[in-house]
Amino acid sequence: MPTKSFHSRVVVIGAGFSGLSCSCHLAKMGYHVTLLEKNNQAGGRARSYSDNGFTWDMGPSWYWMPDVFEQFFNSFDKEVSDYYQLDRLNPSYRIKFKDDTIDIPASMAELEELFERIEKGSSKKLRSFLKQAKYKYDVGVKKLVYKPSRSLLEFVDIKLLLGLLKMDVFTSIAKHVRKHFKDERLIQLMEFPILFLGATAENTPALYSLMNYADLSLGTWYPKGGMNSVVKGMVTLAEELGVEIKLNAEVTNFTFSGNSISGVSTANETYQCDTVVAGADYHFIDQHILPESFQNYSKKYWDSRVLAPSSLLFYIGVDKELPNLQHHTLFFDEDFKQHASEIYDQPQWPSKPLLYVSATSKTDDSVAPEGKENLVVLIPVAPDIKDTDETRDHYFQLIMNKLEAFTGENIRDHIIAKRSYAHKEFIEDYHSFKGNAYGLANTLKQTAILKPSLKNRKLKNLYYTGQLTVPGPGVPPSLISGEVVANEVAKDFPIFKS
Repeated sequence: MPTKSFHSRVVVIGAGFSGLSCSCHLAKMGYHVTLLEKNNQAGGRARSYSDNGFTWDMGPSWYWMPDVFEQFFNSFDKEVSDYYQLDRLNPSYRIKFKDDTIDIPASMAELEELFERIEKGSSKKLRSFLKQAKYKYDVGVKKLVYKPSRSLLEFVDIKLLLGLLKMDVFTSIAKHVRKHFKDERLIQLMEFPILFLGATAENTPALYSLMNYADLSLGTWYPKGGMNSVVKGMVTLAEELGVEIKLNAEVTNFTFSGNSISGVSTANETYQCDTVVAGADYHFIDQHILPESFQNYSKKYWDSRVLAPSSLLFYIGVDKELPNLQHHTLFFDEDFKQHASEIYDQPQWPSKPLLYVSATSKTDDSVAPEGKENLVVLIPVAPDIKDTDETRDHYFQLIMNKLEAFTGENIRDHIIAKRSYAHKEFIEDYHSFKGNAYGLANTLKQTAILKPSLKNRKLKNLYYTGQLTVPGPGVPPSLISGEVVANEVAKDFPIFKS
């Protein structure tokens, strides 16, 4: 008769999406899970912030790949609808170009009509493009991203290898898009999802056209109350499964027994454990919590990594409604290549930035007082650059000029809540490596097995999950990352033995 193994106590560090996902999966398998969170609420970058009657999502605001969320909750015989209300946005979002503004419809028929109006013959090319993108999505999201990437042998599968030949791994998304479309607006639309991957279109494999399928075919959705509603749902599920969540519990050091971690300490308590999963910043755990003898990588290795951007964010409450803005509005009214170059090639604050505006109050009356708007304005910026109050004020004025021109309204005099957030806060709140917002860029040299490993090579019971390891940045990949790591823990340290 099987007996319970002594490998049953797991400490998970960090209650972001990956940490919550991993905790839920481990608890379902029967492990005793303690989840330690540095901040005063769960969610990591997906925390919420409230002030003067307004509520803002602090980080992720796009709900794409709804099938991944459904699959997560289905793993526990639950439905998304058990935890939050989900609605598809129509239009999905609005794009402000230099001389034009277009809305991206949810209907595929209307989307094809839009493409055809902009570029004759492009609707047929869109069908072909999305057919290829769907194949990449089916192979990439349903097979590749669930690989732990601990060995090349994981990819020795004839069907998978044949599939990889059709995945455009060695072609850039920039070339792939331009094979199909000529109009600059359509090119920018198709390259837009790459912003979430943290690299220029020229340096991102065309494999990631799967993001266009996620965008244009699967649609843009919204969980009522904001993305933090997903976090709250996952916290509820975790507690239902028996996960013990400790807030305001920043990890300060480990206790070692040979080549294993036997204890995880915060300022107030030490938690005995058999296995540790680090969902906190990988670089911080590796370089600042672990002694050098147990570090997975060198400082030189980390400094050679290509990081995704950081962000300058403003959370703004306005005491009146603002016309022309949609739930999501993208301002592509400046030179995309110049802005990208000032992030990746010559890191500096952008001279003429593109920006993104979220106004969830356009859809959800629970996030702002009646007749008022809550805005989140985001500018992608290079990581590891000097972040000062003077710089933030400069960009705030630039943003206000742009928004007041676009809406035709005086906004400055109607702001009744305001907060900024950039590199300093990413480092302070998340120990974010160089103040990045999204993790590692998804370049070819940082894909799958070429990412930092999810397993420590020197400590037999330390694993990593989240945006700096496989499968990569973004909310759906983080959910998957947690599941993948939980399965690896279960393989290496099964909870039952004969």
